[in-house]
Amino acid sequence: MIKNVLNTDLTNKVAVVTGAGGVLCSAFAKTLARAGAKVALLDLNEDAAKEFAAEIVAEGGIAKAYKCNVLDKAICEGVAAEVEKDFGSCDILINGAGGNNPRATTDKEYFEIGDIDADTKSFFDLDADGVSFVFNLNFLGTLIPTQCFAKQMVGKEGCNIINISSMNAFTPLTKIPAYSGAKAAISNFTQWLAVHFSGVGIRVNAIAPGFFSTKQNAKLLFNDDGTPTARTGKILAATPMGRFGKAEELDGSLLFLLNNDAAGFITGVVLPVDGGFSAYSGV
Repeated sequence: MIKNVLNTDLTNKVAVVTGAGGVLCSAFAKTLARAGAKVALLDLNEDAAKEFAAEIVAEGGIAKAYKCNVLDKAICEGVAAEVEKDFGSCDILINGAGGNNPRATTDKEYFEIGDIDADTKSFFDLDADGVSFVFNLNFLGTLIPTQCFAKQMVGKEGCNIINISSMNAFTPLTKIPAYSGAKAAISNFTQWLAVHFSGVGIRVNAIAPGFFSTKQNAKLLFNDDGTPTARTGKILAATPMGRFGKAEELDGSLLFLLNNDAAGFITGVVLPVDGGFSAYSGV
């Protein structure tokens, strides 16, 4: 566990984390709290957010959970008002809400003659509503919270927005076209926001995790008996460090990007944390 990097001091900063009921974003919330921030954990699954908020409080940190649907602007605005009342105006926003959906995933990596009529979900069987859900969850689920919380940041010095992109934003992964496209949109949106807010005290960057084993992707990576899937074998073969990342290995990147002394001239970047995946050509 990395408790601090480059003496990143977030004392009295108000940090908002969406998707904070998940593995990686709950870890982000804990890291922020350990650096001194007052942390608002937002998630549609309020029970999960409450559990992690309680863990932060038990460690001596300041945290509160809020039920939030990041696709509903009215709800987000209401939560933003609650957070401001409880903690003060937002200084840090981590847009971590996102994910994939089986309806937007093909069964096979490569299309073969006969798949159209076969009992398999090919590209031609992808559900439009499922694809829309994935795009909305990832892109609108970043845009809407940014609209609601960045209002509190405008004109304050030293504010930061961190979006969560992915390795598949650089090179699309097989089977998940909607998720890959949505994360590419997040990377592009990060750059757009960085330019848009450059004159009002807000830096905007993104972290692009490589492959981390979480509950969300467990079925893609491991069989029911716990053995690795063929896809896991491919991932590890293409990751020079030969393993999955650990949640705490994102801490350093997060705290670095939030450190206004160390990273004060950095905005609009998408930082890979991937064990070398993006650097490896396969040969």
